[in-house]
Amino acid sequence: MTKNNRITDAEALAYHLEPMPGKLEVVPTTAMTTQRDLSLAYSPGVAVPVQAIADNPEVAYDYTSKGNMVAVITNGTAILGMGNLGALASKPVMEGKSVLFKRFADVNSIDLELDTEDPDAFINAVKLMGPSFGGINLEDIKAPECFIIEQQLKELMDIPVFHDDQHGTAVICAAGLLNALHISKKKIEDVKIVLNGAGAAGIACVELIKAMGARSENCITCDTKGVIYQGRTEGMNQWKSAHAIKTELRTLEEAMVDADVFLGVSAKGAVTEEMVASMAPNPVIFAMANPDPEITPEEARAVRPDAIVATGRSDYPNQINNVLCFPYLFRGALDINARAINDEMKIACAQALSDLARQEVPDEVAMAYGKKLVFGPDYIIPTPFDPRLIHVIPPAVAKAGMDTGAARRPIVDIEAYELALKSRLDPAASILQSLYVRAKNAQATMIFAEGDDERVLRAAVAYTRNGLGKAVVVGRVDEVREKLAAAGMPDAFDEIEVMNAALTDELETYKAFLYKRLQRKGYTEKDVHRLASRDRHVFSALMLAHGHGDAMITGATRKSAQVMELLNHVIDAKPSDGAVGVTAVLLRGQMVFVSDTLSHEWPEATDLADIAERSAMVARNMGVEPRVAFASFSNFGYPVSERATKMEDAVAVLDQRGVDFEYDGEMTADVALNAELMQQYPFCRLSGPANVLVVPARHSASISVKMLQQMGGATVIGPILAGIDQPVKICSVTSTVNDILNMAVMAACRVGG
Repeated sequence: MTKNNRITDAEALAYHLEPMPGKLEVVPTTAMTTQRDLSLAYSPGVAVPVQAIADNPEVAYDYTSKGNMVAVITNGTAILGMGNLGALASKPVMEGKSVLFKRFADVNSIDLELDTEDPDAFINAVKLMGPSFGGINLEDIKAPECFIIEQQLKELMDIPVFHDDQHGTAVICAAGLLNALHISKKKIEDVKIVLNGAGAAGIACVELIKAMGARSENCITCDTKGVIYQGRTEGMNQWKSAHAIKTELRTLEEAMVDADVFLGVSAKGAVTEEMVASMAPNPVIFAMANPDPEITPEEARAVRPDAIVATGRSDYPNQINNVLCFPYLFRGALDINARAINDEMKIACAQALSDLARQEVPDEVAMAYGKKLVFGPDYIIPTPFDPRLIHVIPPAVAKAGMDTGAARRPIVDIEAYELALKSRLDPAASILQSLYVRAKNAQATMIFAEGDDERVLRAAVAYTRNGLGKAVVVGRVDEVREKLAAAGMPDAFDEIEVMNAALTDELETYKAFLYKRLQRKGYTEKDVHRLASRDRHVFSALMLAHGHGDAMITGATRKSAQVMELLNHVIDAKPSDGAVGVTAVLLRGQMVFVSDTLSHEWPEATDLADIAERSAMVARNMGVEPRVAFASFSNFGYPVSERATKMEDAVAVLDQRGVDFEYDGEMTADVALNAELMQQYPFCRLSGPANVLVVPARHSASISVKMLQQMGGATVIGPILAGIDQPVKICSVTSTVNDILNMAVMAACRVGG
């Protein structure tokens, strides 16, 4: 991992502290505003579902959150490779696991940390909590206790119990192995497999692979004492003994000779280049130790160019990442109200992942990773942000559960189920992730204009530390150094470049350029000198105009109208130049672009058509196919008003231009965003809810966005300045560090031009 992709202790602590401690909160899913609501939610209304469940326990899945609720449970005895740090210390990890359930598969989850190392006490506690949940995800429990706990809970409980450290790794490993063997033209029942690391994950891997067809006599398991062979007594337990084979081999080095497959869940450097060189032709090497693999892909391929290599790291191809499994496995299990997650369901998950990797990769995934992903040695496992995972993996798991009798409630219409799953995907999170990957590939030099603001400095440091590119901060050296030290980041000063407007060698060049633009607009040479040397917004724009940076971020310390006025001294960013402000609003998994929030005070029909085109371009740059609605207080001609008529006229303008995106109007915002209401107007041209709203005036756009932000809790990104030649993005004065960083990412990706 490069040092430009590191996270400091201060950043990690700040992430968990702000905007409120932790990573989770509880949000009601029903109305809680009136006395009637409260009477229905609690007393006396709650008595009705209570009695219904008492009469028929199965309806708990109908009247409570049980059917979409997983408990993430640990005792903190094996935390993320950090060891036994206790139950309380494990809570940040378990909260993180709960967040991943929600983020990737819309599974509600709660973390539970049990303060005991006694397996019997742990088992009893989980068993007693069983009625609360639809599934149990065990996490970070050391071996061999994890085997005992999981096995007994499976026997005692009638809901899925799944130790992800074991089986999540095993499923992804199996999926990748199927494809690696397919590429190598080998069959799983014929290959010699060597496993190094006989802990929870390693034993789960070899057990699942055997269940999928690998022959026991071909699977050699090793631990720190060497090969696990029949008759060995040192360091053995019943779980290792189950995989002991009759062999004369005693060391990992001996076992690796002529091996077709190596699976490592052990330690950094456990495998040497000599071991890899001794393997069979077209070897498969899954070096899954974290954070550093048993052998790096570079080292392995230096001696065996024919090797297919996977690791647990995101900075190499073929990452064995559990997030590809557990959210979707539980999604499928919960949706059939499963009694358990059996081997057939795990195999179905692995097979579905394997099949997905062989399919053509969607353009939005390829765009996110900055390269065309094609099934082959460097792409044997889908990427974690592939949007197809949510509607491909759970149906496969659900079918296997139904076929094997694990389902309480079989799914009747699988096609309808797949469509329902597609609607669960959070497009906003996927889009932002794809932008970060694109920005990392772009490696843009980003100019941060306001180096006198701590938020801007922290965002600039985050930009470099996330490996996105070089950060240039405009400010005074001593001031920047002091502010970083005050923010607890003194070492970050050496990671950014500080540019002082008064000290640069380029100042005379900048002034000459600026004077040429402003000399017939009432500005003297003295005025120009003052602007170029003292105003950070102007100076930053001059840097950008002269190619001394690739993009620019500003606006965190001044209102956008003031910033726009200053920018126009250097670049052409007026409405007449095509400038448009597009704001992305993210709320409850939906993203809507609102325009114009920056430039046009009172646009006419032609201006509105221009705004629509610019907004559609921004949407496409962010991986969204635009559906534009011209919003108003009337619907398709009624009631009649001049303010509504111009929105209808804008549609006619686009008709003449023959644009290549969907659009219609005028219509009210609820009709534009609600598919059911839209059906009342069958002549509407939009194929689904609008994702771009063009509003009648700047003030209405601003009011709408700010209301959604303050009252609805929406995440707001923008306004995104689009339609100009230079990649400039303007933050708001209320921006957080993360907001500023997001804007820098968009600038690096040239979203909006």
